[in-house]
Formats: sequence, structure tokens, C-alpha cells
Amino acid sequence: MSTDPYAALGLTKSATTEEIKKAYRKIARDHHPDLNPDDATSEAKFKAASAAYDLLKEPETRARFDRGEIDASGQEQQQRQYYRDFAQSADNPYRRGPQPGDFADASDIFSEFMRARGHPGGGHGGFGEGFNARGQDARYALEVDFLTAVNGGKTRITLPDGQGLGVAIPQGTQDGRTIRLRGKGSPGFGDGPAGDALVTLSVRPHRFFRRDGNDIVLTLPITLDEAVLGAKIATPTIDGSVNLSIPKGASSGQVLRLRGRGVKPAKGTPGDQRVELSVVMPSEIDDELARFMEAWRDTHRYDPRKGMSA
Repeated sequence: MSTDPYAALGLTKSATTEEIKKAYRKIARDHHPDLNPDDATSEAKFKAASAAYDLLKEPETRARFDRGEIDASGQEQQQRQYYRDFAQSADNPYRRGPQPGDFADASDIFSEFMRARGHPGGGHGGFGEGFNARGQDARYALEVDFLTAVNGGKTRITLPDGQGLGVAIPQGTQDGRTIRLRGKGSPGFGDGPAGDALVTLSVRPHRFFRRDGNDIVLTLPITLDEAVLGAKIATPTIDGSVNLSIPKGASSGQVLRLRGRGVKPAKGTPGDQRVELSVVMPSEIDDELARFMEAWRDTHRYDPRKGMSA
């Protein structure tokens, strides 16, 4: 792992929390193993960015790293020095063997300590018996489509080892939400439990729905005659199509509300669907329409911009 998590995200120490978040999401989208199978370089960039984001996303942890209290893997700097001092001490009866500070994690340190005691496996008898440690958490990024996020559903993510993992998407999921899958991370040491899988979701934009809190926003095109005369129009919602009444004399920008047709969160009140009307003129104005509008204008002239003069 790089000793500089900022460099792994393409940033400097002056980066804001929002810049860190955006940089991680971009790398996750560009280099996720699902999108770049058999690409070792992309996989390495994704893993480095995930580890960096895990370290820097929390202000307190980031501040500790910046002060040099922890390293890029989140380990205590002082703790590592303590092991090194102990290994080099004259009172250490195992000083002649390999030094614990040379190993990557606690399980390697413990295994080497047991070999020095004459227990190759480190798990039977002596000091090593009963030693357990929880496995590390694994972090992944997953893109889901808009309707799966708001309505809930199931999808799968492919792990770096090629195995598939089912992920349940809760109803009302927001962009950036992290789902914890218990016991789906790295295996534990000894009888210790496995770590968790932390899956950060990014929601793919929809081609005509937008989300505003728990409200769904839709721009609905209507024809000139529908705007003038009113109409009932089939209108898409996240739950399917419904008939919407367009009032006579509707204007572009006018908003109609479909109560309870928005996002339905696990807790709280469901949102509404807001329908913003957009009057769309015919692609061609024929002579008949032109003559009609000229005659109409002569007898029904009005000024919608009245009072706007500087």
C-alpha cells in the first residue's frame, strides 16, 4: 500500500472532504474489477483508493494520520515502535530469531513468536493457544440503477477472487450509502470472526426522473392543444404509469403534485412526485395554425411580461 493515501486518490493534503469523496467515486467507477476484469493495474488502483478513502473519510482519523499518530494502514505508529524496541531489547530471549517488526500484521508476528517457542503452527499449546483475532473489513464500490435504489431490490457484486456476493438494496437508498455485510470480509485468525464487507453504493442517474429528498421530480412534455384545452395524460412514476389531469390553460413551468408517489423510506413519510409541465410546440407551424393564431391575437392580445420593465 502506498504510504501516501492522498496520492492514491490523486489529491494533496489540502483536499476537502467533498473532494476526497468525489476522487474516490471516480476511481471506483473507472477501475472497479467488475468493469476491468483481468486488469491487475486497475484492481491495484481500486484497492489503493479504497484503503485511502477508508482512512481519510473520517475527519478525526484523517487528522491523526496528518499528525503522524497512525500510518497509511491505520496502525498506531507508537505501537509499531514498541514492538521494535521489545525485539531489540537485551531482555528478549527470542532476539536471535526474526524480528516481529518485520512482519505485516499481528497474525504474522504471533506465528513467528510461536515458531521461536517451538510451536510451528502457533495454535497448539503454550502462549498461542486460544489466540483469536477478527478479520479485516473489505471495502467495495457498487453502482446501482435509479429504480433499484428508490424501490429496493437485489443485485450481485463480483469480488476480486471472482466469487459473487449477493447484495440487498434497501428501499429508498441514497447515493453514497454504505451497506455492511456481516462476516463477508477477510477471514479471522484462529477462532476469530471474519470481518465485514462494506459496499458503498453510487446511484446511476435516470433519463427522466430526478430525486429531491424523498420527492421524485419529472419534467412532462405536453402539446399546445393539451395545454390550452386540458387533458388526461399517462404519466410515468417510479411505481408505473398513472393518468394525470392537465388543467386548461396550463403553462410551462407549472408544477402538479402526485401525493405519495415519491420515495417510500423504511421510516418516515413517503415523498410525492412533482410533475413540471413543459409545453412543446409542433415541429412545424403550418399555414392553418399561423392564420388561426394571427386572428386570435387580434382579439385576445395579452402581455405575460407586464411589469418586468426596468
